[in-house]
Amino acid sequence: MTFTFSHDHVGITVVPEDLDATVAWYSRNLGFAVERRFEAHGTTFVFLTAGDVKIELLAGASNRGGEPTRNVLTSMHASRLHHFCLAVADLDAIVSRLLALDVPLIGGPMEIPATGRRIAFVTDNVGTIIELSAPGTSVSGRKGQAQ
Repeated sequence: MTFTFSHDHVGITVVPEDLDATVAWYSRNLGFAVERRFEAHGTTFVFLTAGDVKIELLAGASNRGGEPTRNVLTSMHASRLHHFCLAVADLDAIVSRLLALDVPLIGGPMEIPATGRRIAFVTDNVGTIIELSAPGTSVSGRKGQAQ
């Protein structure tokens, strides 16, 4: 049996007191907009969108995670998602914008010859690692889809 998948969203948990600051971080720094905000099962959910990318913020965490990482290459921990990746049309432009907004890089920009891509890493206000990837040839051989 073959299954067909498409990506819908990535979910990020935050403590309730960080929810509004996290919405503001994604809006100000990456241009995301609130698509929907609602309460269910004692938790506030916010869906953020930018193009065809959707992030779900879940304000139900009972405590903040560990310290934000300053180096993506030393941030591996088996108990959590390491990062999510956003394809971008112009890596240099977004890196310049983020640096101007005082969002520090935690890795890159760097060339990844095996995928034919240039990438860079930042963290959001709660420490979630975000990879930014310029168009290139992915491992599967298809061209990147950043627009």
